[in-house]
Amino acid sequence: MNVKELDGKYVAGTYARFPVVLSEGKGSLVRDEDGKEYIDMGSGIAVNAFGIADETWAAAVSAQLGKLQHCSNLYFSEPCAKLAAALCERTGMKKVFFGNSGAEANECAIKAARKYAADKYGPERHKIVTLTNSFHGRTIATLTATGQDEMHKDFNPLLPGFLYTPANDCKALKALVAGHDDIAAFMFELVQGEGGVMPLEQGFVDCMAELAKEKDILLVCDEVQTGNGRTGSLYAWMQYGFKPDIMSTAKGLGGGLPIGACLFGEKTENTLTPGTHGSTFGGSPAVCAGALTILGRIDEALLADVKAKSAYLFEAFSGKPGIKAVSGLGLMIGLETEKSAGEVVAECMKNGVLVLTAHGRVRLLPALNIPMELVKKAAEVIIAACA
Repeated sequence: MNVKELDGKYVAGTYARFPVVLSEGKGSLVRDEDGKEYIDMGSGIAVNAFGIADETWAAAVSAQLGKLQHCSNLYFSEPCAKLAAALCERTGMKKVFFGNSGAEANECAIKAARKYAADKYGPERHKIVTLTNSFHGRTIATLTATGQDEMHKDFNPLLPGFLYTPANDCKALKALVAGHDDIAAFMFELVQGEGGVMPLEQGFVDCMAELAKEKDILLVCDEVQTGNGRTGSLYAWMQYGFKPDIMSTAKGLGGGLPIGACLFGEKTENTLTPGTHGSTFGGSPAVCAGALTILGRIDEALLADVKAKSAYLFEAFSGKPGIKAVSGLGLMIGLETEKSAGEVVAECMKNGVLVLTAHGRVRLLPALNIPMELVKKAAEVIIAACA
């Protein structure tokens, strides 16, 4: 059997895969099993921050694999400690818990928010407010946190203790808070990725921050997809003028290996205590060694380059035939197209460009260091596919 046949027979049918078998690549170019080359505008859904087969990252991971690939969290390890220090120093947050995915980072955030509120106010104060069209993961808790009915329908009963409110509607949020004295946290993405690449408005974020301060409600910022340079700042909250009490991140931090990180601010840094949370693989030396090389290269020069490429793409797509709207932040871009997103994806693929979809839109998440030459080539193909 070939790869597609093997996959069809033995892999659980949870993915509607594109009809391409990827085999190798370098940077922002990837080849399939037949040798056809594509410009990668998805980077593994924002995972391959510095592209495919990144030499700096691979060398650090390989060196660590030759020393100590894994140890349990019963012991200390240098890469884990150094990565936690780097994250805290770059963000002003105080402590980090490491897991293996964005969903796990969000699970940790939910647990910590509830424990903080229970410790201070009692267990009845446990509800988490999330936004319509949000996406926080596929575990039962993070799926419940996800504000999309379509994703809920096959998995009821979901967990109690979650409330939903429309994004960018301060009036609705204030009404919800006025009707509940048991809210522990607001949990939100600053750009709703799976929800169509839709940024939150500054006024709504200010509204959340003001209510949170007034009511001692925690601000839990999900930076799984927006984080690690993706939006043109190290983390998206840095562009919105507030600091979260809890922040989750994953995807691009690992550079291609699984990692999740939950960061705690001043209010929450001591909430989790021995025995209240854990992870067998979290903080793996090999993964953390690679992540250190990712975080260390996200500097002001790179972030300025991300913003420049973003500005180019927004201008290139705006007003073009077949493109109704452009949304997003940094190199996290959504296109509302007259054709179906699936049609655009297929046409781009045929012409050597890999793009993604989200909530009926075409979604672009290229590597942060994608060369401008490839950005321009990919934009030409995408524009033609949308026309």
